[in-house]
Amino acid sequence: MARITTLSLLAFFAFIAPFTHAIKFALPAARLPIPKCIWNAAHTHSLVIVTANVGPGPHQRVDIEILDSTPHRNVYLSKRDIKGETRLAVTAHGDGEVGVCFKNYLSPEIKLDMARNMSRTVDLDIDIGADAVDYNAIANQESLSGLETEMRKLEGVVKEIVDELEYLKKREERFADTNLVTNRRVQNFAWFTILALAALGVWQIIHLRSFFKRKYLID
Repeated sequence: MARITTLSLLAFFAFIAPFTHAIKFALPAARLPIPKCIWNAAHTHSLVIVTANVGPGPHQRVDIEILDSTPHRNVYLSKRDIKGETRLAVTAHGDGEVGVCFKNYLSPEIKLDMARNMSRTVDLDIDIGADAVDYNAIANQESLSGLETEMRKLEGVVKEIVDELEYLKKREERFADTNLVTNRRVQNFAWFTILALAALGVWQIIHLRSFFKRKYLID
């Protein structure tokens, strides 16, 4: 019974674990290329492994840049003229999204009319968090059994789930604070409007009374 429960937990956590983000696309060449960016959510201190396999293409240069969507717009690394398989590793500095951007520069000696169909194929794999950890290497280094290795994987997955829940909690608290501040400002503006209208009404009454007295319409 205990073995069945353990296997059920393993299957459950393996199902809800984050999947590897893989994509394949063609990157057109241009003199001033528009960056092609792939964004994925990542939490603070999450390990991000980027594996890019760039296909061949003459008179073209592919550059890669990894950055995030935080207000600081951190640029983790930038590499020029990548060819074949390139493996890069970064650690996220904050909660948000990590973007992998590519640019395909056309060689100056190539005419623009000849470059319309020129492109390079990019096969991109992005592993984040527990997916980015090489548990096989850890198992070999620490002499872990198969079950211990799976438990180590589950430990990483559970940590990611806890971090995700903590992030959602902080975001909910931030939204609640924003809502509270907005309601307070709306109430203050409403009270200001009421007081302004009341003051304007009193001023109009005083002004009309003074006007009627000058015209001897009232005593």
